[in-house]
Amino acid sequence: MYNDKIYLTPQEILDKEFKIDARGYRPQEVDKYLDMVIRDYTEFIGIIKRNEKEMKDLREDNAKLKAEIRSLREQLLAASSNEGSGVNNVDLLKRISQLEKVVFGKYE
Repeated sequence: MYNDKIYLTPQEILDKEFKIDARGYRPQEVDKYLDMVIRDYTEFIGIIKRNEKEMKDLREDNAKLKAEIRSLREQLLAASSNEGSGVNNVDLLKRISQLEKVVFGKYE
């Protein structure tokens, strides 16, 4: 993801050779500074890899949770519709019972 935006690797920084000029920088200072840059680059790469792994794990968890939510909603809808039809069935049974009483003369 970030690899296409990073131009140097820690190893490329380490292997870089500079031409020495009579009025150039002190090689020890340049080496010391580049060592710090290498250490930072290495740490940044580690951070990026950990973050990418964490993002991948979170996306997987998110997908699982969304699937679980869908499943629970379906179960809730099924339970609601069964509950509603249960009440309707009870009402129908009461009504049939009353009609039977009227038809068979056992109406109270």
